[in-house]
Amino acid sequence: MKNNYGWVVVAAGALMGCVAIGSLFSLAVFLQPMSEATGWSRTGISSAMTLDFLTMGVAAFGWGALTDRFGPRIVVLSGGLLLGLGIALASRATSLLQFQLLYGVVVGAAAGAVFAPTIATVTGWFEKHRSLAVSLVSAGMGVAPLTISPFASWLIQTYDWRTAQLCIAILAWILLVPTALLVRRPPMLEAKSGIAETAAAGPGMTVRQALSSTQFIVLAATFFCCCATHSGPIFHTVSYAIACGLAPLTAVTIYSAEGLAGLVGRLVFGLSGDRFGAKRTLVVGLLIQAAGAGAYFFARGLDQFYAVALVFGMAYGGVMPLYAVIAREYFPMRIMGTVFGAAAMVSSLGMALGPVIGGWIYDTTGNYGWLYIGSFGMGLGAVAIALAFPPFPSRQPLAQPA
Repeated sequence: MKNNYGWVVVAAGALMGCVAIGSLFSLAVFLQPMSEATGWSRTGISSAMTLDFLTMGVAAFGWGALTDRFGPRIVVLSGGLLLGLGIALASRATSLLQFQLLYGVVVGAAAGAVFAPTIATVTGWFEKHRSLAVSLVSAGMGVAPLTISPFASWLIQTYDWRTAQLCIAILAWILLVPTALLVRRPPMLEAKSGIAETAAAGPGMTVRQALSSTQFIVLAATFFCCCATHSGPIFHTVSYAIACGLAPLTAVTIYSAEGLAGLVGRLVFGLSGDRFGAKRTLVVGLLIQAAGAGAYFFARGLDQFYAVALVFGMAYGGVMPLYAVIAREYFPMRIMGTVFGAAAMVSSLGMALGPVIGGWIYDTTGNYGWLYIGSFGMGLGAVAIALAFPPFPSRQPLAQPA
C-alpha cells in the first residue's frame, strides 16, 4: 500500500478506541463510590455493563451498515458525539433505571460506532501489513484500562462521581470529535492496484449472501466461542485470586498483567499474521488461549497467577484483531462494515455469557473451578471451528483492456 495516509487512519482509530472503550469500562472504577453515594446496589450498577456489551454488539451491526453506505467519518463522528452525551446524561441520572438505560444503552451504542467501523475501515487501507495495522488499532483499545480508568480514579478522589463522569464526557468530546475528522473511507484498492475481487467475494456478492456463507458462519461461530472462552476468566479471576488468599490490591495486579500482555500479544500476533497467515496464527492463538484459561484452575500462588496471566492475556489480546483480517480476505470491502459488524454482534453475546455464567457457577458450587474447566472446553471448541475455515479465495490480476 503506497498511500501512507492509512497509518494516519490507524493512529486515529487507536486513539478513538482507547477513549471510547476506556470511557465505557471506567464504570468499574465508579462502582463503589456510586453505590455508597446513591444507595443503588452494585448488582444494579454492574448490570449497565451487561447492557453495554449487548447494545454495543447490536449497534455494531447497524453502524457497520451505515459505514458501508455513508463512509466511516460520519459514523465515528456520530459515535463520539453520542458517547459524550450518554456519559454526561448518565452523570445526571436520578434513578438506577435511568442510569442503566443511559449508560447501558446510549453509551454502549456509541461505543459500537467506534469498534467495528474503524477496524473494518483499516482493513481496506492495507494489503501488505493488514494484520499489523488492525492489531495497532486494537492495541489502542487494549491500552484503555491503563489510561482512562486511572484518570477516572483520580477524578473521583478529587470530585464526586457525578462531576467525574461529566469530566470524562467532556474529555471524550474533546478527543473524539476532531480525531473522527481524520478518518477516511479507504481507496478503491482493487481498481487502483489491478487486483480483482474473486468469485467468492466478488463485486456482485450481497450482504445476504455474505451473512449466509460458510465462511461467515465459521467466522462468527469462532468469534463467539473465543469471546465466551476469555470473558469469564477476565471478569472473575480477581475474585478467584482473592478466594485463593491473595490480598485484593495484589489480586488486581493480575488483571493489569493480563492487559499488558495483551498489548504485546496484539503486536506479536499482528506481525505473525502478516508473515504466516491470519488463519494459521488464529488457530495457534486460540489453542494457547484455551490452555491459559484452563491453567487458571491450577493457579494458587501469586507467581502462578502472573505466569498464567501473561500467557492468557497475550493470547486473547493477540487473536482478537485477526477476525477482521480474515473477514477482509473473504468479503469485498464495500460490505466489510456490515459483515464485520455482524460478526462483532455475535461475539458480544459470547462476551456477555462469561460474567453471568461464572457468577452462577460460584453461587452454585462455592468456587470457580468449573468456570475454568468450561472455558478450556469452550476454547478447544473455538479451535475446532477455526479449523473448518474454507481456503482463502485466490486473487487474480485483472485482464488489461485491449
